[in-house]
Amino acid sequence: MNDKRAVVLLSGGLDSATVLAQARAKGFQCYALSVDYGQRHHAELAAAQRVAKELGAHEHRVINIDLTAFGGSALTDANIAVPESATSGIPLTYVPARNTIMLSLALAWAEVLKAQDIFFGVNAVDYSGYPDCRPEFVDAFERMANLATKAAVEGSALTLHAPLLHLSKAEIIQAGVQLGVDYALTVSCYQADEFGHACGRCDSCRLRQEGFRAAQVEDPTRYQNT
Repeated sequence: MNDKRAVVLLSGGLDSATVLAQARAKGFQCYALSVDYGQRHHAELAAAQRVAKELGAHEHRVINIDLTAFGGSALTDANIAVPESATSGIPLTYVPARNTIMLSLALAWAEVLKAQDIFFGVNAVDYSGYPDCRPEFVDAFERMANLATKAAVEGSALTLHAPLLHLSKAEIIQAGVQLGVDYALTVSCYQADEFGHACGRCDSCRLRQEGFRAAQVEDPTRYQNT
């Protein structure tokens, strides 16, 4: 049995589904980790379950951590509307410290599993301008992980994989299609309804639509009121 283990952060969206497929293709036994943080687009967690099963994750866990206790984001505070037009600067959909928190949870599980690899779908090309999607953040977290864990101190260094970091959304879709990813299973919309139907107006929907168009791949997204 393959014992090359990796923890894969799996949101249920397009990018993380692609990363799970990539990790599997590299021969990793994948332990998928999703986080229920009180996000507005809760339907993505059901999508994560579908994707984990379809792509053969060895195990899939959902961790609960309530970031609505802090709010500060359109995704965790019902009083802040999700923008439906382009904005400047860091958008209201940025969730304070989200990637840091999620990676820390993945790091904890990886250490228990004796896994030396973590995969996540951060992207610095077609993205919304979040500070925790930059290459500098990825490098800094990997350095921190190798200072902070018993495993690393004892010689089992951790590698943080961000294979989508420098790809466009179209390139991500093309890579996923080659690996057999069924994007109809995924949910990217920031305000998807309970059935996972997308609004077609938020920043995430726009990036997804443009990605499928540029990749010349039919968009399988289910939209509201259609």
